[in-house]
Amino acid sequence: MHLEPEKRLYSLDALRGFDMFWITGGSYLVEVIARQSGASWMNPIVEQMEHVPWNGFHFYDLIFPLFMFISGVAIPFSLVSKLEKKVAKSSLAKKAIGRGLILVLLGWIYNGVFSNGFENPRLLSVLGQIGLGYMFAALITIYTKDLKQRLIWLGSILVGIGVLQLLVPVPGIGAGVLTPEGCINGYFDRMLVPGRLHGEVFDPEGLLCIVSAVSVTLMGSLAGYILRHKKTAEMQKVKILAVSGAAAIGVALLLSTFYPIIKACWTGSFNLLTSGIGFLLIALFYWIIDVKGWQKWSFFFRVIGMNSIFIYLFHRFIDVGRPTNLLLGWTTIFGEVSKLLIVAGEIMIVWMLMYYMYKKKIFLRV
Repeated sequence: MHLEPEKRLYSLDALRGFDMFWITGGSYLVEVIARQSGASWMNPIVEQMEHVPWNGFHFYDLIFPLFMFISGVAIPFSLVSKLEKKVAKSSLAKKAIGRGLILVLLGWIYNGVFSNGFENPRLLSVLGQIGLGYMFAALITIYTKDLKQRLIWLGSILVGIGVLQLLVPVPGIGAGVLTPEGCINGYFDRMLVPGRLHGEVFDPEGLLCIVSAVSVTLMGSLAGYILRHKKTAEMQKVKILAVSGAAAIGVALLLSTFYPIIKACWTGSFNLLTSGIGFLLIALFYWIIDVKGWQKWSFFFRVIGMNSIFIYLFHRFIDVGRPTNLLLGWTTIFGEVSKLLIVAGEIMIVWMLMYYMYKKKIFLRV
């Protein structure tokens, strides 16, 4: 899901790294700064560093779909370019399926799926949804003739999910009851998914969530088409991306009056809102980094973005706090400020590892 080096967009790597930063210490850093400063104006910012309980939207709810959107941006560069060179569709499909299944496997490892034996495992995961979302979006791209057919697929997924969630009744509950117990996503998961569900009665990475989230990856691929179009001037690309993002957000807010924005069941309004923000962010990063050439500031994020899957897994299995305390435990002489220094230290220790891998050209590519 990474661009080949000769076609790499620095803005895409930076945006991917910016996205990953928040779940690898960035959000906690904001919380610590807010506590240390005691500034009341930071309370709304800290609130944005947590998921909403169910209905609504916070900044932290953007991280997962933004990653899926970014994986879609790479599709025109990595797949469409090969289709234009007449590479066999079957070969490309095998690679896409292989990537999807590898991420499912990594998701199982992340979950420790069989750590307690074979009883009651959780088979669904964030990585699995990313992998399957990319796989299906890639297969749609490979086996459709043109952009028009891909747009039809996108529209069909959004409309289909909306019809299921709003109009198809859940036995014993009814139609359009978008609660953990009432949403049709949870009904499908309880009926079809073996093992345990993350939300007990539903799973935010469940079967319909995966299908719904394919639309986010497909919308990311639309941004990729715009960026790859050689006949469109750079500033025109920025404008098209920005207008597309604003339009998607506008439609999402309009729909939200009767079709709530809910991350946990990936409603169509949520998909449009997060994809719209994705369009705006890639437009901003592309304009600043690739068009204006202001790249130095983005290096911190690019180092993270070029090993995003590795850093996600690394934080799951490695306790960075222990080496940080060994190196920075002495900062307790500064009192409460030491907490801020230790959190910043954890982030920088992991970043230095990423930088070492970057310099040695060691990348976990899936």
